[in-house]
Amino acid sequence: MKLQDMKVSVLKLPTAVSEWDLVSKFLHYRKEVFVDRKEWALNVAEGSEFEQYDTFETVYVIAHVQREVIGGARLKRTDTTWGTGKIVYSYMIRDACLGLLPGMPKDLCYDEPPVDPDAWELTRFAAQAPGVANAILRRVNEYLFEEGATRCLALGSPAFMRMAQRAGWPVSRLGPLSGNHDGRFLAFECPVVDPAHVAAQELRLRQQPDREMIDSLR
Repeated sequence: MKLQDMKVSVLKLPTAVSEWDLVSKFLHYRKEVFVDRKEWALNVAEGSEFEQYDTFETVYVIAHVQREVIGGARLKRTDTTWGTGKIVYSYMIRDACLGLLPGMPKDLCYDEPPVDPDAWELTRFAAQAPGVANAILRRVNEYLFEEGATRCLALGSPAFMRMAQRAGWPVSRLGPLSGNHDGRFLAFECPVVDPAHVAAQELRLRQQPDREMIDSLR
């Protein structure tokens, strides 16, 4: 596999129907990473890890080489909701804080998580190598900048946050270090910035590559 042949695609229904095979492969890849390797107790159907946050409004950012998925992430705008009746879901960080996700701590954020069309959440991040991870994050920022977003929330490991900081992303913690049987994690956010600024920052840091493989962001 040659990373110079890597592409990072942004996929959302209905415009990405012709490339939806990449989303199916990403769901299989998530199962390999989170269920098979990390042994997280997640929903699996027909070899795919799939849950309530994989909806028609979800945006997927997927890295691939010759249609082989090597990483990806899931994006949701924080003002989206779905479900009727007793439980209405929004996005993972907020739903955890509201006590809607059994097994997830409710103290992820110091303040109430936002419901804001300009704020998005990134989850189910996975990548085979730091170079892939950085490319995915760069494309996430580009997409959110195009959408007019101002910030991106995430729930991830301390190692992921450190990697983002070393890559030059201005990270802010949203709450304390927490965790459950799946490991330690914390909520944090980054502002969405002009992609031209990101390119300049990467050029400056090119002589100091991040060597730590990060393969999960919840």
